[in-house]
Amino acid sequence: MHDVPQNDLAETQEHHNKTDDEMKSEQKLVETMEIQLEQEKDKVSSYEKKIQYLLADFENLKKRSEIDIQNRVNSITDGIILKFLGIYDDFIRARDALSKQDTNTKGLDAILKNMDTFLIEFGVKPIEAVGEIFDPKLHEAIYVKEDSTLDDDTITTELRKGYILKDRVIRPSLVEISKRDIKEMNANG
Repeated sequence: MHDVPQNDLAETQEHHNKTDDEMKSEQKLVETMEIQLEQEKDKVSSYEKKIQYLLADFENLKKRSEIDIQNRVNSITDGIILKFLGIYDDFIRARDALSKQDTNTKGLDAILKNMDTFLIEFGVKPIEAVGEIFDPKLHEAIYVKEDSTLDDDTITTELRKGYILKDRVIRPSLVEISKRDIKEMNANG
């Protein structure tokens, strides 16, 4: 066996002790860093959740805004078309009045044809009424006529044409409907 000088043994022991101290210090540092890493992971997770919520809120806001804008555009468009339909009705009444007086209506007919084309181009369609069964979504009944030959709620007369713009009723038809027995309707109503 070799004898190790006492001095060398003390140095080796001191070196070994430093290594233990350093190891303990490094271990503490690692533990501290692991704790910090977990805290940072929690923060990142929290931020990711917040970002997801914000994105979802943004998407909802975007959809609501698009719907609001479309509703506003539809409302403005409906208003313009309704005003146009009032003028259109006036032209039809003028043509009908002039026709009854045997006056030439070729000019009015040409204007009405252009108006019909305009309405078609913008997706405005007339609502069918006479002979149809009353539908409160499409028609507004303002008169009831007794007629035992027709089914109840059959439209007998259209007093004002109704129109649909794309998929929306912008003006219901004003109609007269039939009832087989008005006395019975009044007794029940």
